[in-house]
Amino acid sequence: MIAGLRATSEGGADLVQLLTPEGQRVEHPDFELDVSTAQLRDLYRDMVLVRRVDREGNALQRQGQLGIWVPLLGQEAAQIGAGRALKPQDMAFPSYREHGIAWCRGIDPTELLGIFRGTDHGSWDPIKKRFHLYTIVIGNQCLNATGYAMGQRFEGKVGDQDGEATMVFFGDGATSQGDVHEAMVWSAVYDAPVVFFCQNNQWAISEPLERQTRVPLYQRASGYGFPGIRVDGNDVLASLAVSRWALDECRHGNGPVLVEAFTYRMDAHTTSDDPTRYRLADEQEAWKLKDPIERLRVHLVRDHGVEQDFFDGVQAEADELAARFRDFCFAIPEPPPERIFSEVYAEETPQLAAQREEYLQYLAGFADDAMAGGVR
Repeated sequence: MIAGLRATSEGGADLVQLLTPEGQRVEHPDFELDVSTAQLRDLYRDMVLVRRVDREGNALQRQGQLGIWVPLLGQEAAQIGAGRALKPQDMAFPSYREHGIAWCRGIDPTELLGIFRGTDHGSWDPIKKRFHLYTIVIGNQCLNATGYAMGQRFEGKVGDQDGEATMVFFGDGATSQGDVHEAMVWSAVYDAPVVFFCQNNQWAISEPLERQTRVPLYQRASGYGFPGIRVDGNDVLASLAVSRWALDECRHGNGPVLVEAFTYRMDAHTTSDDPTRYRLADEQEAWKLKDPIERLRVHLVRDHGVEQDFFDGVQAEADELAARFRDFCFAIPEPPPERIFSEVYAEETPQLAAQREEYLQYLAGFADDAMAGGVR
């Protein structure tokens, strides 16, 4: 049992890694990855831009412009690797931290702002983007994803390399939720083509992983009867290779797969959290040495001869994106009171229409129109 507990807080011998923390490229017998310099540069750019948006979102919340922000700092490699492994026909189900997956699915970062400012639930079309709206209820997206993947199976959309697959994202804390367990049971029974992508960032808010499990999370898959694998979540190449393999398994009809991306949450759980109350600074310092962006930067310089001009250009692009992100946030219009009724059902019910009219009449009874329009 002690060995099992230790493996929940260290990578362990089964950790799939293609790029060491020092930026050295290594090979893995089961996960070959042929990647060009141009592709490496693109992956680096993805991670830098996503991190810049994340830092700007954090700052906007501290300035009172957002009600809350959910940081992804330190988890960029896990998300970009998995996100770039998805094919256009695949479907992704996020929790509330998947800003990197959203980026890979073509969601402009400004479309995330309404969620955290409280003006909408997400402004993109989930079917068109193949990316579901953010899910706030812990673990619930796993049930949604399993149901969707069962539909892919029933409709015959799996069986070859052109088939469809579903990928669902959640954290280590969600593995203690019944929804996740139920989703894995159903996906196993129906051979649903779903990849359960667990970002094990070591902390479920203030609870460390060892208080949730006696064995590494990826080993739980065997209890449901499908494969589980642990990947270095700070290694974008390994995350890409393992995610491609897992999605291909699903699209060919070989049932579900659990991927545990072993990473670390470098910031607070959300901006409402104070991680200094429950974890030590030296733990965070140790993980800084495994930074996903820095290890790829070192690899690009040392092994691919990429010069400083490229990195300067990416940084300039990141600054421009952050400025656009910030300006968009300041300019978001305040939605009218009737908006809370218009986005409930695809077709308005008579009961909802009556409630709307009653509420608007109530607001109209105030002498101060400004106050009525600003009711929260």
